[in-house]
Amino acid sequence: MGITAAVWYTKDGYDTSGERLLGRHSAGEGFLKSLVQYGTGESLYCYTESNGNFQEFCDRIKPWLQQPRKVRWIPATEPQLLTHPGTLYRPDPTLSDLAWARRFSGQRAYSICGVTHTIATKFVMEKIGDLLIAPFQPWDALICTSIAVKTAVNGVLENWAEYLASRTGGKPQTTIKLPIIPLGVDSSIFPQGVEAINVRNQQRQALGIAENDIVVLFVGRLTFSAKAHPVPMYIALEKAAKKTNKKIHLIQAGWIEDPREEPEFKSSAQTFCPSVNHIFVDGRKPEIRFNIWSAADIFISLSDNIQESFGLTPIEAMANGLPAIVSDWNGYKESVRHEIDGFRIPTVSPPAYSCLDLTLNYLDSSLNWPTYMGHTSMTTAVNIDACAEALSKLIASGELRRKMGENGRQRVQEIYDWRVVIVAYEQLWKELAEIRATVPEFVPLKPEMSPAPLCDDPFKAFSHYPTRSLSNEMLLCLGAMSTPERLKEIHNIWITNFGAERRISVNIQIDIVNAIKQEGALSVGEIIRRYAKNEKELAYLRRSLLYLIKFDILVIS
Repeated sequence: MGITAAVWYTKDGYDTSGERLLGRHSAGEGFLKSLVQYGTGESLYCYTESNGNFQEFCDRIKPWLQQPRKVRWIPATEPQLLTHPGTLYRPDPTLSDLAWARRFSGQRAYSICGVTHTIATKFVMEKIGDLLIAPFQPWDALICTSIAVKTAVNGVLENWAEYLASRTGGKPQTTIKLPIIPLGVDSSIFPQGVEAINVRNQQRQALGIAENDIVVLFVGRLTFSAKAHPVPMYIALEKAAKKTNKKIHLIQAGWIEDPREEPEFKSSAQTFCPSVNHIFVDGRKPEIRFNIWSAADIFISLSDNIQESFGLTPIEAMANGLPAIVSDWNGYKESVRHEIDGFRIPTVSPPAYSCLDLTLNYLDSSLNWPTYMGHTSMTTAVNIDACAEALSKLIASGELRRKMGENGRQRVQEIYDWRVVIVAYEQLWKELAEIRATVPEFVPLKPEMSPAPLCDDPFKAFSHYPTRSLSNEMLLCLGAMSTPERLKEIHNIWITNFGAERRISVNIQIDIVNAIKQEGALSVGEIIRRYAKNEKELAYLRRSLLYLIKFDILVIS
């Protein structure tokens, strides 16, 4: 029997059809598709709030089901059902609430697994900090997509642990695993062989590009602050164009995130790179997103911002047999091998503590996230001459382009194809299950201890508010509203029937009323003995008794 995980599902985590297409959407969709196609689990599990979301999940995965498999819904209100499959996977690092929620079911019940994308925002940094505070276990994991990401995460945890040690006198330790597993690509979705040649010819003809012209391609959001500032790329291309005397086209396949940037992107292209023909296409359209690669000879992405952490587009470029020119930055350092799959262009940024003013103003919200990113990206420089030299070499040599492109394609098939990556995920989930079965529990829940101290049961946290609490010794009698007509009225009015799904059924309520009518009075303890078979029924019953007392159906004798 194969290993699998329940997928924490909301549309935003796995959908690439929206107007605001981000890398995490592509990664999430690729993961889900590959789990369906290549995962070894006998069943697929969807963990989500509503049956409507579950039906949407079923519709989304239906085109990918190559063989009949059971698809099961685990309602988010019943996390105890996660004991099988045994792992809950969420496509982001927002895991602390899941760890606290698990305390109500038992910390050894299942594992929690997430993955990093952008880690530089305040929100995500706080969630990383929660790894030291929330009740994570050695059988949980936050997947880091690159060594660069794991180094940054470890740095945040160390700084936070030092602060907590100074504040509390004790230095917490990280219990959660931080494995490195890259994002993947589905190489099969891109044109291959003769099909790729035909698509290349069609794309070039549609864009007015001659067969022997050189096409340099950038794919991604067109934003100077969150992806790559275009002007260094323009300057390097202009230098390469003058040096090689080749007819060069630069295709930028993406979408303008901020409309204010569109005229600047296009006018600066003519200002700094007049010798090159500039083409902008909407990379959100599937026919462009999957086919534009075939039109290109060289891929380029000079990422220079802290938002980027892994970089999916260089992997997609290599999957399409394109040599990649990328900045020597973040996850790009690990995916593109210098002078093997392409060229990594040196970068330089300020030393530590050069931007504390930016940090303060981002913290106090006087700078929003895009503006904060913009300030930091403007202080990161990519070596333009080195980029121009790399472009010139690739423009001048078709053989070098072919060799590097084939190296990259092979690298993707060995490391970054989803077929390979899904195996790594399943191996991790298997390892987590083995740890869960043997390793001692961290911060076990003691008797009478709140599972979530900062979100406690309201009638424990505020037990001093009422005159008294419901007790087993209390005797309950019928109130003035206990007639069938009054009961019906109470259950038919929204404000008096609110929360019915979290109480015992109306039929059981009527049974209790009839029993009290026959016997004159019943103690709370006797009602519990008759009608509550487990902890959930006990909680619902107690709340139901107070509900009936609230509306004078029952009274305390």
